[in-house]
Amino acid sequence: MSARQEPDTRDDYRHFMTITTRWMDNDVYGHINNVQYYSYFDTAVNRYLIEQGVLDIHAGEVIGLVVETHCNFFSSAAFPDDIEAGIRVAHLGRSSVRYEVGLFLGNSEKAIAQGHFVHVYVDRASQKPVEIPQALRSVLAVLA
Repeated sequence: MSARQEPDTRDDYRHFMTITTRWMDNDVYGHINNVQYYSYFDTAVNRYLIEQGVLDIHAGEVIGLVVETHCNFFSSAAFPDDIEAGIRVAHLGRSSVRYEVGLFLGNSEKAIAQGHFVHVYVDRASQKPVEIPQALRSVLAVLA
């Protein structure tokens, strides 16, 4: 059996944004339900891409489809906590990218949760993998 993974620190991430928790994020146990963390990951990455002008969610010809996800949990959060999401790119391939996201409470240095997801970029119409467009690749390289 392997040792439990240690949480990342803020220094491990390249870009941060605040995600406001919602009342509905809590579960009956009084903390954020585990499934919400995946939503925070998706929100952090896609918001970054939209803000950088490289993702058009309505009409873009190239879109990223999630093909893999993972999350490790270290401590709890609950509404109305604000969460700081740190993002980085761990792998940038021809048509895929592995994003890693760490979630932090307040000024804490250690992540309360961290994980990853992989986007495969595809042509919206055909759903076939395509090479990551250069503008998107340049934005992703900043996070690597």
